[in-house]
Amino acid sequence: MKTFQDLGISAGFIKGLEELDIRKPTEVQAKVIPHLLQDGGDLIVQAQTGTGKTAAFGLPLLATIKPGVPHIQGVVVAPTRELAKQIGKQLFRFTKYTDRVFTEVLCGGDPIERQISALQRPTHIVVVTPGRLIDLLKKKALDLGHVKHLVLDEADEMLSMGFKKELQQIFTHTRSRKSTWLFSATIPDSIQALAKVCMAESAPMLKIDKAHVVNRDIIHKYVVCTNDEKLPAVIDFLHRQRGERGVIFCRTKEDTIHLSKKLTAEGFGVDTIHGDLMQSERDKVMRSFKKERTQLLVATDVAARGIDVEGLTFVIHHQLPGQTEYYTHRSGRTARAGRKGLSIAFIHPKERGKLKKLEDELEIRFSEAR
Repeated sequence: MKTFQDLGISAGFIKGLEELDIRKPTEVQAKVIPHLLQDGGDLIVQAQTGTGKTAAFGLPLLATIKPGVPHIQGVVVAPTRELAKQIGKQLFRFTKYTDRVFTEVLCGGDPIERQISALQRPTHIVVVTPGRLIDLLKKKALDLGHVKHLVLDEADEMLSMGFKKELQQIFTHTRSRKSTWLFSATIPDSIQALAKVCMAESAPMLKIDKAHVVNRDIIHKYVVCTNDEKLPAVIDFLHRQRGERGVIFCRTKEDTIHLSKKLTAEGFGVDTIHGDLMQSERDKVMRSFKKERTQLLVATDVAARGIDVEGLTFVIHHQLPGQTEYYTHRSGRTARAGRKGLSIAFIHPKERGKLKKLEDELEIRFSEAR
C-alpha cells in the first residue's frame, strides 16, 4: 500500500491530511497524483463521486501554485454550489501547514458584489460554478490570463445541466493554461467531444474500477418490509441508534416532506432538503445540521449533492435510488475520514433483484439486518 509520501506529496500537506484523518491514498489518488505531479499535462479521469477526487486533483494543483505570484493560477469548475463550497473547504484544510495559498469560492446564490470585493485580495485559485464565473468575467472582476491549470469536476453533470456554452467560454478565457484535468463519472460521446475541444488529442485517460468506487469502510444491510411496514421499521431502527446522526434518502420531494413530518411527530430532530428549496433555505438547513441541532437530514438525491458532514453513522435508503451512481453518492455520506459507517436499505420483497444489481455493478455485498 502506497503512502502519500510515496506519491510525492510534501510533508506540510501530509500533516494537513493526517489532521483530517486521511492517511491512506484511495485508488484514484494513487493513480492520479503521481501523474499530475510528474507530467502535469492534460488528463481525463473516469471516477464516481466518493472516490477521493478532490485530493487527487487538489494536492497536485496546490503543489504547483507559486504563493509569491499574486495572480489566479488555477481554476476548478464544479456543477453545483454545494460541491464548489465543499472543494474550497477541502483545499483550505489541505494547506493548514504549508505556505498560504488563497482560494476563493465563486458561485451563484451568494452576493456577486461581495465576490467582486473579495477578488481584490491576492487570489491563487478560484473554485467556481460555470454561470457565476461567466457573470464575473462580463463584469471584468477577475483576470484568467495567468491560469496554468483548469480542473473540470463532474464534467458529465455540468453538460447534463446545460453548461456546454459556459464551458466553451471558460476555455477561451484560459487559453494560456498549461493543462486541463477532466473528471467525470461517465465518458459518453458528449464528454469525448468536450475533451477534443479543450484538451490535447494525446491526453491519457485513467479509469477507476467500480470495485473501488464504494468506500470499503461501509457496511451494507437491508430490511425487507411492505409499504405499510416501512415507517415502523425505520422508526424502530432510529430508536436503536440512540441519538446517532444520519441521512435518510427519498426519491421525491413529496416523500421527503411526508417522512419528515412523520419522524418529527415521533420526537426525532429532523431537517429536510430538496430541490424546491431556495438557496438561502438550503444553506440554513445545512448550517443547522452541521451544527448538530438536528439528528436527521431527510433528502432527495439531487438536493444532497455536496453534503459533507463529519461524524454521520448511517445512511438510510427509504427508497432505493433510480441510478447505480446515486447509491455510491448516498452511501458515501457515511464512513468518511477513515471511520466506519452503515448503509441500510428498506426494500419491498419485490426489490431483491435491485439489490442484486447493485451488488454486481458495485462489487459490494448486502446482508439482512436482524
